Amino acid sequence: MPPLPLNTSTASVRGSSLLSPSEYDNDASSIRSDQDTDSDDDERQLRARNSRELRAHDRLVLMEEDEMDQLVIESRRRQERERRGSGLPLPIPLPNPLSLFGRRNSDLSLSGHVAPESSTEDLVLEKRSLRKARRKAKRERLLADAEHGEDGELMFELEEGGMKEGSSTGESSDRDDSDEADRKGLLHLADAKSKRTRNCRRWMLVHAIIAVAFTILVLLAWKLSIERKARPHTDAARMASNGTAMFAPTTIIISLDGFRADFLNRGLTPRLNAFIKEGVSPLHMLPSFPSVTFPNHFTIASGLYPEAHGVVGNTFWDPELQEEFYYTDPKRSLDPKWWNGEPFWVTAQNQGLKTAIHMWPGSEAHVRHVEPTYMDKYNGKEKLSRKVERVLQFLDMPDDLRPQIIAAYVPNVDSDGHKYGPNSTEIRSTIQKVDGLLDDIFKGLEGRNLTNIVNVVVVSDHGMATTDISRLVQLEDLVDLEKIAHTDGWPLVGLRPKNPAELQSIYNDLVAKTKAHPGLEVYLRDINMPARYHFSNNKRIAPLWIVPKAGWSLVTMKEMHLKEAQAKGEVYHPRGLHGYDHEHPLMRAVFIARGPAFPHRPNSRVEVFQNTEVYNVLCDSVGIIPAPNNGTIRLPFKTVGLHSDPIENPVDPVETAPVSVPVSTSNLPPLTSSKSVLVNPVTAGSGSTAAPSKTLGVDPPQVKPTEAPTGDGDQPNGDGKTGVVSGFWDWFTGKVSHWWDKVKGATSGKIDSGDTEPDPEPNPEPFG
Repeated sequence: MPPLPLNTSTASVRGSSLLSPSEYDNDASSIRSDQDTDSDDDERQLRARNSRELRAHDRLVLMEEDEMDQLVIESRRRQERERRGSGLPLPIPLPNPLSLFGRRNSDLSLSGHVAPESSTEDLVLEKRSLRKARRKAKRERLLADAEHGEDGELMFELEEGGMKEGSSTGESSDRDDSDEADRKGLLHLADAKSKRTRNCRRWMLVHAIIAVAFTILVLLAWKLSIERKARPHTDAARMASNGTAMFAPTTIIISLDGFRADFLNRGLTPRLNAFIKEGVSPLHMLPSFPSVTFPNHFTIASGLYPEAHGVVGNTFWDPELQEEFYYTDPKRSLDPKWWNGEPFWVTAQNQGLKTAIHMWPGSEAHVRHVEPTYMDKYNGKEKLSRKVERVLQFLDMPDDLRPQIIAAYVPNVDSDGHKYGPNSTEIRSTIQKVDGLLDDIFKGLEGRNLTNIVNVVVVSDHGMATTDISRLVQLEDLVDLEKIAHTDGWPLVGLRPKNPAELQSIYNDLVAKTKAHPGLEVYLRDINMPARYHFSNNKRIAPLWIVPKAGWSLVTMKEMHLKEAQAKGEVYHPRGLHGYDHEHPLMRAVFIARGPAFPHRPNSRVEVFQNTEVYNVLCDSVGIIPAPNNGTIRLPFKTVGLHSDPIENPVDPVETAPVSVPVSTSNLPPLTSSKSVLVNPVTAGSGSTAAPSKTLGVDPPQVKPTEAPTGDGDQPNGDGKTGVVSGFWDWFTGKVSHWWDKVKGATSGKIDSGDTEPDPEPNPEPFG
């Protein structure tokens, strides 16, 4: 019998598997107990497909679904056109930005234009959402199984859009290592997808940061453009070159503490006298009341009266804060709460300028919580040569670091004036040294070709009067200090009674005891304080004041037992004092300016003004907008001619015999009403509003000086003929100057004087 031919067809192999029970034993039971017959098992094996067949099948299914969806969409569009009856095409659909992140969102964007009332659309959308949900659930399940080593062969089904329910896999792979390979491939693709997601998020974050940064730059540029419009000083037209660098408007202001105006007449200040001839200045400048260092320096810096900026003295009590301000104690003076004005360095910093402050009183107080760009702390022992170096160092800085306002404080004249007196040999030497400091600064400007580029302003805060033991008054002889809670100020004294109800009676006693006294005046803050003092509108000002005239002072028993000291012939220290009536000739200060911001004829003169005007002048010189203040003068100055008259030389108070103060009150009836206070004069001839004469409180000189004095402020006695000739010559030269100014177009209008607020400074104990 010939052998049977070998059947190599796949169908034959699949149909006659050796594992099939029907091949070798018709009576054998099925190995699959859950099937009814072996033929069912065989048929299931025949239906098994490998991964390649599954992929092909899934692609066909997906294509059929897409075609079905497209047919449904086209059918809906056709129905919509027929329903409208116009035959016009539907509006062009808007692009869907989500299409960038998915490949099938285009269908969604198209289908979004279908009318929501279409039942066909609802059915399709519902089926589609169900299919998506099933695919998503199966994808998540298969991914979880793959991570645990199961169903790795489903990788391609998962990535190609999902499986159909009922498909059977797992035993259809033709390769032995297909499980492991598919598992690794699935994990690799999952990692790749996760990485793409992270990259997408990183890309979005980077672009978001770029967008935010760009927005910030735009806002910053807008702010800078606004500031540029508000600050005309930044215009290139106002820049000036010295040959090596470009300079924005720059001003140097130098304060000579305690430099009295008539010190210029002593032949000790060649540089300052030349400065007057080169620039513009009044005969003198008035300080503010009280004429002490801290209030006046903050007035110069802020343009406010002391009652407005709050630093009403070198020492004072604040009833609201229940604290004391004491100028030499940093803990009690450098807190911003005491300083209520806006000084020039704060104004400049807020408007984009750089400032350099060298030891200016109050600059260490963090005023308005704005700091100068450069700030040197107070050092009373610093040499004058070091101050010159420091000012020139600021000018030598690079363009982007150079300050436009440089303020320097020179305490030497005030310190030696207190120690030795304003007419001493020592003070003459000090005045010469300070003039040398200014000369060195001007030489430094000239060497840098900055003479006509940088503005220079020289000021002082007050003058100085000589003291004497014969002009002292024992405070305990005037008032019972047991009734006083706080005493403020010096040499003038402010009194705060422990019992406010006793204020009137204490005032009555003081008026009675000082009625005949030549050197004391008594005022109630809210009743008869002179209006020209601008010293009443602040609770930091004590309600009752004893104001000595120039050269007089009050002492307590703790400081000096006056009768015993006078009997022993002791000398009172300090030898020089200030703090008196700010309009007294001995309290006069100086103001001299030169530079491009002062385009006046050399040696020009302006009317006398108060130091409240300095702040506006300083702001105008560098082109910034001043804060509200008590000043009224703005640049350019209105000149009134040239300096032809010499500066008046005031005389110090003459020595007098000790004045006894009655211990008991007189029979003067007590004042019981405000009206009685207003009409009751404190001293003969004193008024609350009338302006005092130029020689208030001192014996006036009998002859007006016509030449510079010799010696320590003593005036030469010329004969009458010389005085007449000199007076005629002064009158003639004044007329000629006035006529010449008119020819040149100079303005002869009078400048309204304004008031400025003193600026507090951390002075050391020897001066204030």
